[in-house]
Amino acid sequence: MITRTLLAMTAGGLLAACQPAIPDSGNINTGRGVGFGDSSFEAEQRARDAALAGDGSYMPAASEVTAQPLDDGSPEATAAETARVLAATRPGGASNGLGNDAATNSGVAPVNASPSNPPPAAVNAVGISNENNFDAVSGQRSIQDDAARVAANRAQYEVVQPEALPERRNVGPNIVAYALQTNQSVGQQIYSRIGFNKARKFERACAQYGHADQAQIAFLEAGGPEKDRLGMDPDGDGFACDWDPTPFRRAAQG
Repeated sequence: MITRTLLAMTAGGLLAACQPAIPDSGNINTGRGVGFGDSSFEAEQRARDAALAGDGSYMPAASEVTAQPLDDGSPEATAAETARVLAATRPGGASNGLGNDAATNSGVAPVNASPSNPPPAAVNAVGISNENNFDAVSGQRSIQDDAARVAANRAQYEVVQPEALPERRNVGPNIVAYALQTNQSVGQQIYSRIGFNKARKFERACAQYGHADQAQIAFLEAGGPEKDRLGMDPDGDGFACDWDPTPFRRAAQG
């Protein structure tokens, strides 16, 4: 029985010796886990957070930045490069107090605002026309030249007095005056019409005119409305070839 106990204890010790050692996680009260006791990791974390925030609120201490080559890809090199860019872009970080244009990759040094700075180049190279450019106009002529030109224009000004309008010649019946002098409606018989084949005479006579106004003028010239020798007013209303005086009457009434 004692022999079995000793063998079991020996086997347990050998198994414990074969297991890998568990790294020390530090004091449980600090709240740190495995790997968080490394100061370089904490420095890199703070530098990365500050770079992402973009406010330049954090600047790594000299002890946190190691002088290692910048092309090895290590966390220390990343932290050092971040510290260099932040130091160059922070106001007062560079020698001129305005930032390092090489570090910010602008290629052009910033210029302080000053009244002595030259004005920016005009975007429109053509500019305004000479007629609207006082400098160009003053170079071409003086104020005295302009006054002489105005005086010459005034001397050529001529006032034309109004004259009486010429009298209208009587070139035929005035259908507008006729429309306003009558008051019968279209189709209302006022004058008597006798004869045969009124419809055929009406179509033959009215076909000679392209517009009803022309037919009405010809009708009045031939003795209308009392007489209708051409058969242009078979219903006796005084209007030839379906001429309508209504538009003229409405225009006179406004």
